[in-house]
Amino acid sequence: MEYVTFNNGVQMPILGYGTFQTPPAVTAQNVTNAINLGYRSIDTAQVYGTEPGVGTAIANSGLARDQFFVTTKTQTDGYEATAHGLDESLQRLGGDYFDLVLIHWPTTHRLETYRALEDAYQAGKVRAIGLSNFNPKQLDDLLANSHVKPVIDQVETHLFWQQAKLRPYLDAHDIIHESWAPLGENFGPEMMALPAVTTIAQAHGVTPAQVLLRWLTQQGIVTIPKSTNVDHLATNLASLDFDLTPAEIASLRQFDRHHSIKDWPQSMREDRY
Repeated sequence: MEYVTFNNGVQMPILGYGTFQTPPAVTAQNVTNAINLGYRSIDTAQVYGTEPGVGTAIANSGLARDQFFVTTKTQTDGYEATAHGLDESLQRLGGDYFDLVLIHWPTTHRLETYRALEDAYQAGKVRAIGLSNFNPKQLDDLLANSHVKPVIDQVETHLFWQQAKLRPYLDAHDIIHESWAPLGENFGPEMMALPAVTTIAQAHGVTPAQVLLRWLTQQGIVTIPKSTNVDHLATNLASLDFDLTPAEIASLRQFDRHHSIKDWPQSMREDRY
């Protein structure tokens, strides 16, 4: 496994397992499958309904809690709701801390929401705090009105939307870039069929999906692909077993369309900041 190091010194695996749209009833088994293959970073969220399943899989793994990196995201707005919601998330997980908690999106009272995360961080309930779906203007406001610097911004990032405008801002502020939808969801088949992608895959003896994932992780972008297929889980993890050349990485930048596949939230549009 490769790791990124946050601005507070905490390390996170660069490739993890996402639980978005995983039915809660099968989450524990799917996460168990991922753990058995070697995944140690698990991404969940309050809105996903998968926190209990993640906790069950970790508890039944036979491994110590500190062998895992667990991320959750808030489904709240304001200080009190966020503080209470985080305690409820810990109960659902069955633990006394998260490794990372993110504000899921820029809510109306996001500064108060973030203050609740800061207090949870100071109390030891969270090892690191960060954001999801925040643009640079929103980040500027938060940085100017907070005490604990966010460690990461989880945003839609894939071959068709490479976040070329946002990435320099994150680098300049020592904030890690994390991708959601790394395989483009419904646009995945189109991405994987591109001759430039299939040619690289053939050259390395890997799949097009592995090329797309490695293209992200080699650029230092944390990636959390989701699958309920055990074979796909294994090949996703094995995407770390080869390296693209600098020329191959550069050759894929031409496919950036500079817009979202979902247009959510609209504040992330590149013409909004």
